[in-house]
Amino acid sequence: MAEHTFKLEVITPDRVVVSDGGVVSVVAPGSEGYFGVLANHAPMMAELRIGELAFRRADGTSAIMAVGGGFLQVFENSVSVLAECAELANEIDVQRAEQAKKRAEERLAAGGPNVDAARAEAALARALNRLHVAARA
Repeated sequence: MAEHTFKLEVITPDRVVVSDGGVVSVVAPGSEGYFGVLANHAPMMAELRIGELAFRRADGTSAIMAVGGGFLQVFENSVSVLAECAELANEIDVQRAEQAKKRAEERLAAGGPNVDAARAEAALARALNRLHVAARA
């Protein structure tokens, strides 16, 4: 029996990361936890947090990507993700992610009134997520 498919688009301010009409499932990092979407899902909108977005195609292949927050919309058998940042696992520059992790850790360790702790914690979370996704590729 053939699986039902839908279109997945992942868009950042810089580019279209994914535009694929043969997707059968998506698992996304919602603000309240991970959730899944299959074909013919009811319309919905969800806030995304920093995490791993995974999808599977009808041909059996799958892919994962690091997303840095944003929104996901399901409407008329299509999933649209508007992400602050998103990178497929095979696109992640591990060395750059390691450097970002180190900078964020140094900022947090330094502390003081000149350090925006929330911003440094978010940068650290994004870097750790990118490293986690890259390691799974």
